[in-house]
Amino acid sequence: MIKVLVVDDSAFMRKAIGTMLEKDPGINVVGTARDGREGLDLVRKLDPDVVTMDIEMPRMDGLTALRHIMMESPRPVLMVSSLTTEGAEATLKAMELGAVDFIPKQLSKVSLDIIKIEKDLIAKVKAVALRKLRHRAPVRHAVAKPQAPSPAPAKRPMPTRTGRPKRDVVAIGVSTGGPPVVQQILSSLPEDFPAGIVIAQHMPAAFTGPFAQRLNSVSKLSVKEAEPGDVLRPGCVFVAPGGRHVVLDQKISRIDVVVTDEPAGELYKPSANVLISSVAEAVGKRALGVILTGMGNDGCEGIRALKAKGGRALAQSDSTCVVYGMPKAIVDENLADAVVDLDDLAETILSNLYM
Repeated sequence: MIKVLVVDDSAFMRKAIGTMLEKDPGINVVGTARDGREGLDLVRKLDPDVVTMDIEMPRMDGLTALRHIMMESPRPVLMVSSLTTEGAEATLKAMELGAVDFIPKQLSKVSLDIIKIEKDLIAKVKAVALRKLRHRAPVRHAVAKPQAPSPAPAKRPMPTRTGRPKRDVVAIGVSTGGPPVVQQILSSLPEDFPAGIVIAQHMPAAFTGPFAQRLNSVSKLSVKEAEPGDVLRPGCVFVAPGGRHVVLDQKISRIDVVVTDEPAGELYKPSANVLISSVAEAVGKRALGVILTGMGNDGCEGIRALKAKGGRALAQSDSTCVVYGMPKAIVDENLADAVVDLDDLAETILSNLYM
């Protein structure tokens, strides 16, 4: 039985989330709290397996409560987020602090929307409940007398590169738990990275723009949300906009980044399968596919198409995923050329461009 604590200042949201979760016989909502302070008290008292946490609350907001949880007794926390730019920025900050994913705050009166939210909520809770958190607790900064700064830890050296790369496109598929993982990878890549990167991260439309901006602020590469007219170049990263697909179109002298609504029937928009299949068709063996943390198997068929064209594929390791679903799918199908820990992914991506 998975124990869940629901923290939200809205009585309606507490009731709605609790009712949805308890429709699954394997989930028990052990308590609800009206703000972060009350939530922290109940985390200590009830020791839930998963916490759903609102962001904007009186007395203590969700980000502050999240920091305390990660310092005292880390566990999976799902943020309850409004689908706005402000909500996206706060949610991305929460995921930097250790939250594993988010659920939408707007509960539409349209029954089909509620059913989809309910299904996703239950699936996320069950997927993250038994995962050991990899996030380290934030460091408490004690007030001390000024002193000489400690030397920065040495960064892992990038592999030696000789000759021209054999691959000039990297296609990344990622879902649950992805934003901090993508951020760590991109922030570790060198400024002269010799390939263009395209990313299909499962996210709502309001989130992908702020996500791209955050990545751009921490990376030496140029990162933006894809839009019509974009052209893929080395050192440039394009994030597929939420609710739409991105595909590549190889022209005589350039690779166009195309934003499209087709295929309309895909379960995920953006879809890793659609992106990587288009990469396979556009550039074939010149591409590297990378499948990161996420539920389900989106990306598996795309990687199959890429491998058939002579491309290479990497999967994030089980021990460093929030949810080992998407990478596991390509590993189980023997499509991964390597299974790689998160800390080694940037280096491995770079070295695979020369293989």
